[in-house]
Amino acid sequence: MEAAEARRRIADSRVARLATVGDDGRPHIVPIVFALDGDKLYFAVDAKPKRTANLKRLKNIAANASVSVLVDHYEKDWTRLWWVRADGTARIVTDDTETHRAIELLTRRYPRYREARPPGPVVAIHIHRLSGWSAEP
Repeated sequence: MEAAEARRRIADSRVARLATVGDDGRPHIVPIVFALDGDKLYFAVDAKPKRTANLKRLKNIAANASVSVLVDHYEKDWTRLWWVRADGTARIVTDDTETHRAIELLTRRYPRYREARPPGPVVAIHIHRLSGWSAEP
């Protein structure tokens, strides 16, 4: 799949899966909502109830910044299947201007965030590599 098509499919997707690896070497994967901004993908810790504020994904990013984000499409007609993976380097955003921009991008994309803005932290992923596959030519 060409990079432009992979980028379009990511941008059109509403949910992705974030894969991280902690300092123990164990993989961890969670669904995320996100906003794409050039070669950066942003997500934020939102206000949905969680067991802890000390999230495994954030600890893993602090220990190992290499991450993958996967978006995919499935349906009964297997000729329409596809997936795109963005591999990159993640960091917890500490700059207030960048945090504000990321939250604005997220609130424009997800109406629920307009009602309950994500408190953060915000994570930025600099995409180094896109790869993908599609059953359609």
